Amino acid sequence: MVEKQDKVDDPVRESVSSSGNPQRPSQAVYIDLYGIKSYRVSKKKNTIELIQRSGSKDLFLFQNGTPDVFIDVLRSLLKTKRAPGRKNLYNVLGRNVGPTFADLNLFENEEQPSTVIWKFISNIHQRPLETTLSSFAKFNDYMLYNKNIEPHRETEVAKVARRLELDEDYTVLVKPIALRPRPPVQRGDPLGHDDWYEVQDSDGRVKDADKIKKIIFRGGVKPSLRMVWKFQLGLYPWDSTRDEREDILKKKSQEYHRMKQQWQSISQDQEDRWTDYSARKSLIEKDVCRTDRELPFFAENSPGSDRNLQTLQDILMTYVMYNFDLGYVQGMSDLLSPLLCTLQDEVETFWCFVSFMERTKHNFDMDQAGMKKQLGQVYQTLSILAPDLSKYLGNVEASNMFFCFRWLLVLFKREFSHDDIMILWEVLWTDLPCPNFHILICAAILDQEKSNIMSNELGFTEILKHVNDLCRKLNLNTILCNAEGIYLQLLEAKETLPTPIKKMFGFVPVDESDSSDCESDIDNTKYDKPSAPPQSEHHATAEPANSTLEDGKSNHKSADYSSDSEDD
Repeated sequence: MVEKQDKVDDPVRESVSSSGNPQRPSQAVYIDLYGIKSYRVSKKKNTIELIQRSGSKDLFLFQNGTPDVFIDVLRSLLKTKRAPGRKNLYNVLGRNVGPTFADLNLFENEEQPSTVIWKFISNIHQRPLETTLSSFAKFNDYMLYNKNIEPHRETEVAKVARRLELDEDYTVLVKPIALRPRPPVQRGDPLGHDDWYEVQDSDGRVKDADKIKKIIFRGGVKPSLRMVWKFQLGLYPWDSTRDEREDILKKKSQEYHRMKQQWQSISQDQEDRWTDYSARKSLIEKDVCRTDRELPFFAENSPGSDRNLQTLQDILMTYVMYNFDLGYVQGMSDLLSPLLCTLQDEVETFWCFVSFMERTKHNFDMDQAGMKKQLGQVYQTLSILAPDLSKYLGNVEASNMFFCFRWLLVLFKREFSHDDIMILWEVLWTDLPCPNFHILICAAILDQEKSNIMSNELGFTEILKHVNDLCRKLNLNTILCNAEGIYLQLLEAKETLPTPIKKMFGFVPVDESDSSDCESDIDNTKYDKPSAPPQSEHHATAEPANSTLEDGKSNHKSADYSSDSEDD
C-alpha cells in the first residue's frame, strides 16, 4: 500500500472515528512525472519524496514494504543519476526514450507513460502478486524457457537489456592491476566411501568436516555417496550422531507435513478469493510440467515420472506456505529438480531446498536488486582480470553483463549437463576457496570466450546469442580449474585490489550486510593452495583462455597454504 503524507510543516489533516482512531479516506493521486526534478529515499527505505521543479514536494510512505518496485518503474520512464555526495538523493536528467520491458510485453497496457506508474501503484494494492511479480516472472520465463530465441526477438531482448543499469558502485572503472601469470590448478578424485567413513566415529559423527569439504571442492562427490548433500545443506549438523539425525528427521517430517496439509486443505472457494495463492499455484503447475522432462526421472511415459512430478509440485507448494513472502518465482523449480532426483525423499529434499534457497533467495528479488548486484560483481571482477574485455563490453553497451543473467539466476543449471551441475553445486556448497566463487566461475567462462567475442567484434545481440549457444558445451573441469586459478591470482595481488573486490572474495573482513547475495554462511574452513600439477594431457588444469584441455583427476595431496585472508 502506498500512502501520501503531507510535510511536517503542514500538519496532516485526517478524520477521526468515534473510537478515536484516525482514518484516511482513499483518494487517487495525480502527479506530473515529467515535472519531477529529483527524488529522495529515506534511510529506512520505506518512504520516497518526489521533488518537483516547481519546488513542491510529495512524500509517500510504503507501509508494507519498500519503494523498490516503484523506483524501478519510475526509472524506466525517467533518466536518473545519484546526486554527487548524496547517497539517497537522485536527480532526474530527462525522459527515457526507446525500448523498455514493454517491448517484451512484460507490462501490458495501452496507457500513456505518465499514468502507467499510478496504475501500477493501484494494482500493487489490489493485486500485489500479479503486479509486482508478473514482469519478473515473464522475464525469467523468457530467459529460461525459450531455448531457440527468434532473431527478431533476440534483438528486442538485447535492446531492453542494454538499458538495464547497474548500481553505480559496481560500474566504476579501476586502475589496471598487473596480475601475475595464472598458476596451474588440477582437479582431484571425488569423495568416496573410504574417505567418508574414515572421518566418522562409532556414533556417526563427522570428526573432520573440513577435510571432507576440501575433498569435495577438489573433486566433487561420488554419485552413490550424495547423501552427503544433507550435511552440506544443513539438514544434519556435521557433528550429529546417527540417533540425533533420526530425531531431527522425525521432527522435520512432522513440520513438513503440517505445512503441506495447510495448502492441501484450501478449498476451491478459498482459492478463488485468494489471488496471491492462486497465482503462485498456477506458476508452479506451469513450470513443473516443463522442468527437466528430458531426464528419465521426469520423462513422459517413464515409470514413476508422474509421481515424481507430483512430488516436485508438492514440495514447491509447501515451500510457498513455508516462505509466503518469497513464494514461488520461475527458476526455483530448476534448483529443486536435481535435489529431488538425487535424494528421492520428499521431506529431506524439501529441507535441503529450504537451505539452498537461503543461499540463492536474492536471485529472486522482485526488484532484481540481487541479480543486478551480482552482474555488477562480475563486471568488477572482469575489469581486474581482463580490462581489455571489460572496456570492449563498455564500448558495445554490454557492461551491464545481462548475458550472464541466466547463469546467475539458476546457478549455471542450463549451462551444464545434469551430471556436471550436481558436481558444480556440491563444489559451491563447500564455500571454498572464498565467498562468491560463482562470480569467479562467470569470469572464467568469459575469460575463456574473450578472443571469440573481441576478434569477431560481437555486438550486444551477438554476445547474447554466443553465450546462449555455449549451453552444454562448456568443460566443467576446465572452468573450475580456471576459476580457482583466477582466485589465486587475485589472492596474490590482494594488497593492490580495490576494496569492493577484497570484500567480495573474503580478502578482508566484511559486515553481515555486505555478505554475498548468493553464497551465505561461509565457514572458517582453510583453503589449501594446490601443489603444481604435472604437465600432462591427462590433467584438467588452469590455462590461458581458449585452450582446449582434457578432463583429468589427481590425488588429494596439496601443500598447506595459510593466509590472513583465508578465513572469512
